[in-house]
Amino acid sequence: MTRLTLRVVQGADRGRVFSDLRPPITIGREEGNTIQLNDERISRFHCKIQEDNNHLVLTDLESTNGTRVNGQDCQLRILRFGDIIFLGRSMLLFGTHDQIAKSLQDDLTSEGDHSAVAHTKDVADFDLDMDFDQTVTQSGSLSVLPDIPERLSPSQSAQLAELLEYFHDRIGEIVNAVQVDEKNPKIQLDLATWQHILQVYSRLAEMIRGISDPDFRLPG
Repeated sequence: MTRLTLRVVQGADRGRVFSDLRPPITIGREEGNTIQLNDERISRFHCKIQEDNNHLVLTDLESTNGTRVNGQDCQLRILRFGDIIFLGRSMLLFGTHDQIAKSLQDDLTSEGDHSAVAHTKDVADFDLDMDFDQTVTQSGSLSVLPDIPERLSPSQSAQLAELLEYFHDRIGEIVNAVQVDEKNPKIQLDLATWQHILQVYSRLAEMIRGISDPDFRLPG
């Protein structure tokens, strides 16, 4: 049975990661859901994800404000790793980093775009939990992902949170403006870059939550 991961990248629960879930799962604001979100625009039992015939299927449970996947309204939808799910004011990224990278590689391979497949190796190797000193940027320099500083004063925590908030909002403007055309692996950015942005975006959400909640631990 497939284990599911959903990362909240927008909304009151931004930064929360729900991992290792067994379908079927339900999402809503009421207790009793597999994923309970603090969002007044989400219905009590908003949607469910279940496994059927080797597919993961999202069903809107006649919610008041509806469900969107990749910017498109849907009642019933087969999900793919890397999809973004919009519920009320919340946005969730579907899949682990490894699942998203594999899904993207499979898509590009099936399209027969060998140059894109070659580029996908960067995505498959791109893991936000890996040692970034092994990741080479386009300029040829090494990029290192720093740890969140420990023992910050209240003012330092506020300053760092504002900085991350700024970048989170800027990336969010791009995410909200793009609709994914599933028949064409090209949007305003190539799909590999798009997935890079989504993963960095989810990581920023987790870092912001880690600063505001001392008991929160970034997922491994």
